[in-house]
Amino acid sequence: MMRYPAEALWQEIAFLAYHLHWRLDDLLDLEHMDRVRMVRAVVSLNDRAWQAVREYGQQ
Repeated sequence: MMRYPAEALWQEIAFLAYHLHWRLDDLLDLEHMDRVRMVRAVVSLNDRAWQAVREYGQQ
């Protein structure tokens, strides 16, 4: 059985904690694929927000 790399786990948790302000216990309770899905969702939200900022700056 392969284990998920600890460093990758902590990077995901730090990213979500920074953006969502969730408690460590709540983040650790997430299943791996749920945590990955949340990371992708936050990345997408950030990308869209920065795109809107760039477009607004070009006006």
